[in-house]
Amino acid sequence: MTADQLSSGAGELERRYLSGTFAELCRIESPSGSERGCAERVIAELRALEVQVHEDDAAALTGSDCGNLHARVPAGGAPPAHDPAGHERPSLLLCAHLDTVPLQAPIEPVLVDGYWENANAGILGADNKAAVAVLLALARHVRRAGAPVDLELLFTVGEETALAGARVFDASRLSSEFGYVFDHPSPIGEVIVRSPSHFRIEVTFHGLAAHAGIRPEDGRSAILAAARAIASMPHGRLDDETTVNVGTISGGSAMNVVPELCTLVAEVRGVDDERAQAVVAEVVDRVHEAANLPDCDCDVDVSVEQSFSGYRLPPSTPAVKVAESALRARGYEPLRISSGGASDANALLAQGIQIVNLANGTERNHEPGERVSVAALEEMLDVALTLLDEAAALSR
Repeated sequence: MTADQLSSGAGELERRYLSGTFAELCRIESPSGSERGCAERVIAELRALEVQVHEDDAAALTGSDCGNLHARVPAGGAPPAHDPAGHERPSLLLCAHLDTVPLQAPIEPVLVDGYWENANAGILGADNKAAVAVLLALARHVRRAGAPVDLELLFTVGEETALAGARVFDASRLSSEFGYVFDHPSPIGEVIVRSPSHFRIEVTFHGLAAHAGIRPEDGRSAILAAARAIASMPHGRLDDETTVNVGTISGGSAMNVVPELCTLVAEVRGVDDERAQAVVAEVVDRVHEAANLPDCDCDVDVSVEQSFSGYRLPPSTPAVKVAESALRARGYEPLRISSGGASDANALLAQGIQIVNLANGTERNHEPGERVSVAALEEMLDVALTLLDEAAALSR
């Protein structure tokens, strides 16, 4: 099969396989930490294609019940890694994550007006099983019809928990110089060239317990201190590239006890590291100011952790150029965008692997009502096929 034939798109058989595989994967519950069932389905599929799969030790490092999966599908199905002239054959990495956010309801995929949805009031799991299904369909295509480059596949765990699996993956195992994740819920054609750094801030206020009805003046309310801190912090979108959110708060022991402890967890995201760090410092200052107010007078412990680093990719980056060429070949005008979310691209880029996150056409991720159209699934596969062609053209 020629490159032109390959990039013309997947066949009808592969399209039916793609939709069926996607629905099957969605039915396998795999919230972060419980990815084993989904991983076993992926392993079984790849082994049926006579593709070897390596599972790393990410389970022990992340608390998941399985590790990251890494596989190579040789171009043309042939085992040698060099072409007849002795040149090293190029390789392209595609990555997807096996986990989902927590489920609000059982997942039963149904087709409604051309869209896959959950029949129940909860997520569908298209984030990121749409990409997992596409990668499996692509591997099936390459084993049957060949490809102009070797295909390298990475399936990670714990992406929804601060990219846990990708952060501990040993990127030295990869032979590809660049690659892609399909992990942004926006129209196909968008190329995510900017993504934020993420800072996690955990704060615990230590007050003093007292009977709330008999001697409240003897107590010091940790919840009051937390409330004052939250009220004084910046919140929401601060500018185009910076956000702040207080995600959880917990404390107290009973209605009639002045609360001795209260803990809150907040996040700061920012594409500009210096700006993000300044916002983190402001949040921490507000915490200490609230703790020291006369009517609070609490001790406070503050922990700040950078979960992952952000990035900016210039248009001249080979991975960006290949992506945009592939999208144009499929009839899209590429649109470079900045995202407030992160993906495994952040973690792999931090290890020196050039990765671009591409929009996958899914909608309403992390929400009841999450959905993806059959057309978007099929177009994702066609874009992936075309990426193989364009990666080969770049190496010539």
